[in-house]
Amino acid sequence: MNIGQVSQKAGLPVKTIRYYEEIGLITPPRSDNGYRNFGEIELHKLAFLARARALGFTIEDCRVLMALYENKSRASADVKRITQEHLAQIDDKIAQLQSMRDTLQTLVQSCAGDARPDCPILNDLARD
Repeated sequence: MNIGQVSQKAGLPVKTIRYYEEIGLITPPRSDNGYRNFGEIELHKLAFLARARALGFTIEDCRVLMALYENKSRASADVKRITQEHLAQIDDKIAQLQSMRDTLQTLVQSCAGDARPDCPILNDLARD
């Protein structure tokens, strides 16, 4: 498959595939004329990377996960540890977002939203 075909099948933009190649996440073989020649293995790796990225794993996490996936003597504990760390980061972000939401909700409820210039939202933002 050429890069356009594998892009369509993997659901990734061509630019992303080229980037993954540039940083060494994939290494498609090249034909005699220098064109990339993607096979099922590369397509599977790209689908793996697309799924991992959709779940929010960093590029470096993807690199480690791909290496673990390819290592048949891996310990699943290593995979679980990486995933647990990522899950903890997501939980932290959710807590931060919930706190922001709660604060904004309180501010919105405290603002009359009328023609008066007094605004508790702006007062809170200007607070030291």
